[in-house]
Amino acid sequence: MKVKSPLEVYKFLPQTNCGECGYDTCMSFAAQIIDRSVKPTDCPPLVEKAKTDKKFEKKLNELVELTSPEIAEVVIGTGESAVKIGGEDVLHRHELTFFNPPPFFFDVWDTLDEAQIDERCKKVVEYRKFYVGDYITLEGIAVRCTSNDPEKFRSVAKKVSEYGKPMILISLNPECMRAALEEVADKRPLIYAATEDNWKDFLQLALEFNVPVTLRSRNLDTLKSMAKTFKDAGVKEIVLDPVTEPLGDGLRGTFERVVQLRRTGILGEDKDIAYPIMVTPIAAWLVEGDEVTKGYWEAVIAGTFIVKYADVMIFRNLEQYTVMPSVILRYNIYTDPRTPVQVEPGLREINSPGPEDPVFITTNFALTYYTVESDLSSNNIKGWLLVLDTEGLGVEVSVAGGQFTAAKVKDLIQQTGIEQKVNHKNLVIPGLAARLQGAIEDETGWSVFVGPMDSGRIKGWLEKNWPPESKE
Repeated sequence: MKVKSPLEVYKFLPQTNCGECGYDTCMSFAAQIIDRSVKPTDCPPLVEKAKTDKKFEKKLNELVELTSPEIAEVVIGTGESAVKIGGEDVLHRHELTFFNPPPFFFDVWDTLDEAQIDERCKKVVEYRKFYVGDYITLEGIAVRCTSNDPEKFRSVAKKVSEYGKPMILISLNPECMRAALEEVADKRPLIYAATEDNWKDFLQLALEFNVPVTLRSRNLDTLKSMAKTFKDAGVKEIVLDPVTEPLGDGLRGTFERVVQLRRTGILGEDKDIAYPIMVTPIAAWLVEGDEVTKGYWEAVIAGTFIVKYADVMIFRNLEQYTVMPSVILRYNIYTDPRTPVQVEPGLREINSPGPEDPVFITTNFALTYYTVESDLSSNNIKGWLLVLDTEGLGVEVSVAGGQFTAAKVKDLIQQTGIEQKVNHKNLVIPGLAARLQGAIEDETGWSVFVGPMDSGRIKGWLEKNWPPESKE
């Protein structure tokens, strides 16, 4: 995005403050464009005027160009399961945020029998892990043509498409790729891959079936040349694969190529190479060793390029020691640093508590909240959990920064009506908030007990300290 402030966007808008976009003023709408919450085409008056007035048509087109992400955005799949890749504007997360987490595709190949294909596809479809208030899933399936048989590839592509996940079709043979596309092109798979040897055929396939295409080469000049050729021919959705090499100098070379592609695309303003980047951790299976070793290296490669610019990845190993570290790292890197991950403040009932059960308090920072909630629930502790609005900050930071205060605790007690739900006035605060004990007692009239530093130790703490002795 070449514009950085709402004022730069505002001059392109009608400036009538009509509210048709859903915002009170054009300046508010401009701010949302900068935030990438809306697009210029979400301004109805601007779109309507552009249809009949050349001046406004020019304004709209120019604004769309100025607010487009530096890295082109590509869509794989259709409907609700479709994934967006690319669309990034910055090299470093703290400069703004990263927008589109790289989807993970896990491979099946057309020489597997039907039961094996079903087993792998079901693992992808059914993968679902709860983490910090959200469910993590796996996005897609990559279908590899290892038979070099067009009809076999067609059949397996059709079978996999029935699982409803976005797909990558993998074959260097144009005849095999055509056979598969004749069956599943309406699912908008990403086709892989055009090379120096087959690019003419793949260019024709991308245009004929209107699907995104991957260009593959270690040589970045070759990648740029192919990308320009495909773009000039009318292909709009392009992905670049600079070839992933799994170990040593090969891995270092991969890293250098990926970084150079992204830096050139964003800082160099070279639109001929400003496309999403594919990295293939599955290349680890070229390494000698057992499956655990290969799965380990898949996770290493994935971790390296989740942090540095991969927009889409292909994996083999579906075991947790590969998948779990990869999905957790991706989740953490692609949270928005401008907005702390937080939950709604208020009162939570843990394990159906009664009036005699303890009252705990924590912050609304999501990681803190879900850790405490999980520790209470998994240890079968009945209790009332007050969740304080600390603007998404953890206990120690919010105590130091003034977001966790005695006055706010008093307000929360009143707002939640906890005094009407329990037959005592005993509050357990986190160990990291110990310095607020006296202030909270003075402000609320409750007896305050300092709990453990780690919520995992609450069970042992309660065994020694609950019910508490009166402080009178």
